[in-house]
Amino acid sequence: QVKLVESGGGLVQVGGSLRLSCAASERIFTAYGMGWFRQAPGKEREFVAAISWSAGTTYYADSVKGRFTILRDNRVNTLYLQMNNLLPEDTAVYYCNADPTLMDVQTGAAEYWGQGTQVTVSS
Repeated sequence: QVKLVESGGGLVQVGGSLRLSCAASERIFTAYGMGWFRQAPGKEREFVAAISWSAGTTYYADSVKGRFTILRDNRVNTLYLQMNNLLPEDTAVYYCNADPTLMDVQTGAAEYWGQGTQVTVSS
C-alpha cells in the first residue's frame, strides 16, 4: 500500500528550528519526485519545496528560500524539511506529497499525499 507519513511538527518560538520527516513506501521513493506544501488556517494550501527523485533538482517558494532546506535519504525512504529561522507566518499544517512528475509535485497535482503535521511558531 502506498503511504506517506509525516512527523516532526510541534510548537517552536520565533527564530527556532524544526525538522519535518516524511516516511514513504519504497515504491514511491525510488522513482518519485517529492515535496512539501503547507496550509494555514483560512488560507489555501501553498507550495513550499520540491526535490527530484535523484535529489539533483530542488525548488523553493520565495517565502522560504534561505531558511528551509528540502532533503531526501533514499537509503531509508525518508523526505525531510529542515526549517530554520522560523517566523509566525510559517505556522501551518505541513503536508508531503509524491508524484512521478516533479511539476505535478510543485503544482499540487501530485498523486499521493500525507495526512499532515502541525507546525506552530509562537512570537
